[in-house]
Amino acid sequence: MAAAPLRVYRAILKELRLLKGPQYKHTMAYNYVTEQFRKNQVSGERYCRAQREAVHTSHTYLCLLSSTRQHMELHRLYHGRGECSPEETAGRVGLRLPSQPGGKGWEN
Repeated sequence: MAAAPLRVYRAILKELRLLKGPQYKHTMAYNYVTEQFRKNQVSGERYCRAQREAVHTSHTYLCLLSSTRQHMELHRLYHGRGECSPEETAGRVGLRLPSQPGGKGWEN
């Protein structure tokens, strides 16, 4: 395997480990990914269109895994709290609501 496919292979295994925990080697996804990388392994002297297609597919799969993990992290971070006040919401994005003269709110 060339350096780029090996790097993608390791990154996919890292994402699987983050997703499934220490038992990731016993999953069907691990077996499938390993089998596909072994099947499409080509020596350095040979140029193979199928190998380029397999590398592209593996990049796409890696993008799917990492994007799904990041989405789940963001979902847990922002959707687990319920309804927030406007002050809390503004504080999350680094803003501050303007204060009213005399300490009164908007309702008058």
